[in-house]
Amino acid sequence: MTHSGDNQRVLLIGTRGSTLASTQAGHVRDGVLDSGARAELHFVHTPGDASQKAQTPVANIGVGVFTETLRTALANGECDIAVHSFKDLPTAPDTRFRTVVPERVDPREVLISVDNQSLQELPSGAKVGTSAPRRVSQLKAVRSDLEILPLRGNVGTRMSRVGQDLDAVILARAGLERIGELDRAAESIDPQLIKPAPAQGALSVEVRADDEAAWNAVKHLDHVPSHARAVAERAVLSTLEAGCTAPVAAYSTLEEDSEGQHTLTLTGGAYALDGSRRVEETITVPIDLRERWHSDAESAGRSVGRALLTAGAADIMA
Repeated sequence: MTHSGDNQRVLLIGTRGSTLASTQAGHVRDGVLDSGARAELHFVHTPGDASQKAQTPVANIGVGVFTETLRTALANGECDIAVHSFKDLPTAPDTRFRTVVPERVDPREVLISVDNQSLQELPSGAKVGTSAPRRVSQLKAVRSDLEILPLRGNVGTRMSRVGQDLDAVILARAGLERIGELDRAAESIDPQLIKPAPAQGALSVEVRADDEAAWNAVKHLDHVPSHARAVAERAVLSTLEAGCTAPVAAYSTLEEDSEGQHTLTLTGGAYALDGSRRVEETITVPIDLRERWHSDAESAGRSVGRALLTAGAADIMA
């Protein structure tokens, strides 16, 4: 899409209107401007925004409710670049688009609580807000005495309920970090306790596959280690054939040795919603970050996913 001005095209960056989404898109816009291209934000209203206002449970509104409208706008030329939270995208590849993954922020969960109490310090029967089945299932396993209540809305809306009708809420640390509210967190939760969603903390910046100008404006934003880790974690999810709202978690780390060789350690887990059962598998493999399609990372994720299925993940999630 060409936006008027002088001869240089202005790239329109599609985003939802929430503070978090527009802040994320703003970082991408700044990166595009750094490349010498021109860019501005373009706001797209999604059905997911309406469902948030209505407090519809996230499990009832389907996979990709926030991302599909943005992708349609991108495919139709309403915008030229779309910025997604990578964890919200369907796992099936979409050949209409090319993607880059900017440097990822900390993928852990955070707890926002009355009097800054940690998860283990919350009193028995404390009311904790979260709607993600993955969080609910792991939380019940760690603290079966807590009362877990549904929670929707943007980051600010969710945090505002602490001290009102809730004692605490669990959110992605990445959201708070990006909007400058990290000081609100009582703790960043150890991934050994509650594992994050696959690709949590990573953005996916998409352009149309045939749009070379937009691709040239974003390709320098790709952070290869972040991209590889996100691919590995999402391959766990796709192998389990589970959607982004399923009780599945994945967490990875990358190490570099003195010779510059990289090793990926990836843990995936599937959880029973009532907290009664879980299965987790970990793999450590060498990985070649020079390889453009991240097939090493994807292969590692598929291995973990298959191991989870062998260990009974499908029954546990059902």
